[in-house]
Amino acid sequence: MIRPTSANAETHEMNDQERTELEAAAFRRLVQHLRTRPDAQNIDLMNLAGFCRNCLSKWYKAAADDLDVELSIDQAREEVYGMPYSEWKKRYQKEASAEQQVAFDKAQKE
Repeated sequence: MIRPTSANAETHEMNDQERTELEAAAFRRLVQHLRTRPDAQNIDLMNLAGFCRNCLSKWYKAAADDLDVELSIDQAREEVYGMPYSEWKKRYQKEASAEQQVAFDKAQKE
């Protein structure tokens, strides 16, 4: 990766390859962060940010489809969750509280 030096940092314009590499690195870091925070439940993510691990999985699958890369939704989920989705659910997913469900339902209507 080409990194601008301090002398040319102000004038360096990012090229498409650099942008792609930065976006990929940011995505990998987000996924890694979510893997270390199984306490952050998907419903909480949806209620606060409007997306969750399942959304990321679907976006990953859609990107694969756009590039004609063969990838199942289960494979996409495993990329995001770091394990099969069914295993993650058994280990970490908790039943949504009534408050979480109300907030989720309200957000879906907006």
